[in-house]
Amino acid sequence: MNALKTGERQMSLPMRVLVGIGVVLVLGACVSTVNNETHSDREKKRQSAAQINTQLGIAYMHEGNLALAKEKLDKAVKEGPDEPAVHSARALLYDRMNKPQEADGEFREALRLAPHDPDILNNYAIYLCRTGRTEEGVKQFLDAAQNALYATPAVAYTNAGVCLRTAKRYDQATEQFRKALAVRPNFAEAAFQLVDTDFTLGQLKDARALLDSYLSSFDPTPDLLLIGVRVARAQGDRLAAERFWRRLRENFPTSDQARAASELERNPG
Repeated sequence: MNALKTGERQMSLPMRVLVGIGVVLVLGACVSTVNNETHSDREKKRQSAAQINTQLGIAYMHEGNLALAKEKLDKAVKEGPDEPAVHSARALLYDRMNKPQEADGEFREALRLAPHDPDILNNYAIYLCRTGRTEEGVKQFLDAAQNALYATPAVAYTNAGVCLRTAKRYDQATEQFRKALAVRPNFAEAAFQLVDTDFTLGQLKDARALLDSYLSSFDPTPDLLLIGVRVARAQGDRLAAERFWRRLRENFPTSDQARAASELERNPG
């Protein structure tokens, strides 16, 4: 995901954000599916079995063993057909298996069972954006961001922006990144996305102003320091580029971004 060229980064970065967050949220959803209401012992065992098989299915997906993941999730849906986390996990599996119709159906079933679950809304939005259904995906992200139960609205706003940026709707993407920073001013990913979008559009003055403002108040990240090198070089400001590069080398010496900056130094063209 850490391409050396700006153009390559623009295409690869959004997927990093969307996919990465989606997996975390599904795991969180699976852990929290136990109902607090009083049940019979049989009902409790059924729910427990569904939860365990869901977690196993996700673990096997992470390992790339889709056949075993499907076996576990098929058991889970039989044990807990009314558990939204089971259907959300199966949606991810079908997506990995390149079965979009089945994936979409499972997401819709999960949302039918839990229409206001912000994690499922966010996961479905990730899927929609990655498959080119931008309008639907952005709507789901914004629904999650505006849900009082959702703990990280800045992430949802940033994901909405990434979705729009991938569709080359830059003005709208910028608006969502700014919303994320308004909610959480120290959210480095939103700051990076906004700076990188301005850089991609050739708006170097805006990119530099935002970057300098953010770094004057909050800790740097490798992504922000690398884009700082690139923005300063594009402006012809060699001293600033060297300062960004020095901070990157000192704070994150083994990062992919530090290696990318070294490559820029060796090949300035």
